[in-house]
Amino acid sequence: MHMLKYAFMQNALFVSVCISILCPCIGIFLVLRRNSMISDTLSHASLAGVTIGLLAKQNPILGAFVFTSICGALIEYLRSYFRKYTDLILTIVLSLSVGTAITIISSGKLRASADAFMFGSILTVTGFDMVMVLALTVASVLALVLLYHQMVYISYDEEAARIAGVKVGLINYVFSILVASAISASIRIVGVLVLGSMIALPVATALQFEKGFRSTLVLSIVFSFVDIMVGLFASYYLNVAPGGFTALVSVAVLFLVMASLRVTARLRNGAGVNA
Repeated sequence: MHMLKYAFMQNALFVSVCISILCPCIGIFLVLRRNSMISDTLSHASLAGVTIGLLAKQNPILGAFVFTSICGALIEYLRSYFRKYTDLILTIVLSLSVGTAITIISSGKLRASADAFMFGSILTVTGFDMVMVLALTVASVLALVLLYHQMVYISYDEEAARIAGVKVGLINYVFSILVASAISASIRIVGVLVLGSMIALPVATALQFEKGFRSTLVLSIVFSFVDIMVGLFASYYLNVAPGGFTALVSVAVLFLVMASLRVTARLRNGAGVNA
């Protein structure tokens, strides 16, 4: 672990721990609501926010958070106009985000490169980024704790929650900001292109155990931590972008769990027949 003597690795490790907790806490609600593709759309929105932040000479993570929050709110707003065509909403927001990012990057007015945010980098995490990520993580987890029961209710049956008096519209807007927080916090390490995988794949792995909501959430955090830690340390030794390798680790862990559970089930069935 001699790599931890470097300040940039200490910074990266701190941020990685934060996002390994935050991403599955957000992801489990997105997956249960069958909205996991929203994370992919908003991750591209975060790139536009980064470029706007760099253009305005402001912190790019702050720029990503603000623009992604706006896009998340826009998705909720457009849901009332495209109730039967929800995929169109994501296309609209994706077009807005990618168009903005490409226009700014191609303008030649950026004095800093946005490449590190596309692929993820352990070298670019600053002290201020750590403060921002910690603040976003703490605020988001507190909000999830306060709204836990309402959000679980909405995730399983939005219409029933609305009839029961839950302020579905308001909570959905708050949740879109929480998604923006998770994405903004993760963008430095994971990168835009594979950010959606860190939100959805640990949850997909945990769902294979078919446990209750809380157990699934805990398992999601465990798998998220394992995926990110393995991806972070392996990427250092392999000299590759941590985001892409973390995504590969997440997929590998998912398939490994699926295969292990299937083998275990067959062994149990075989033992039951023999008995």
